[in-house]
Amino acid sequence: MDHQRAPLPQRFLRTPEAGRLLGLSGRTLEKHRTYGTGPVYRKIGGRVVYAISDLQAWAERGRRASTSELTGDCVSAAKPRGVGRSLRSV
Repeated sequence: MDHQRAPLPQRFLRTPEAGRLLGLSGRTLEKHRTYGTGPVYRKIGGRVVYAISDLQAWAERGRRASTSELTGDCVSAAKPRGVGRSLRSV
């Protein structure tokens, strides 16, 4: 009898675990969430969690073949332009 196994549930990581997987600090991932530049995350029961597949996909966006390669995608924790500026400086 051929029994097919159900796929395992998707594994989620909390911020510190996700940071270790990516080689980043948890604080860096928090900044990415604030600026909207980081990997996709979920809030489950009030806790932030990341799917491993989403972390891998986000890291792939930063993949380059050379330093001169021009793309629109950037994996950076820098503030996007205009974020955090006061109205007085505009």
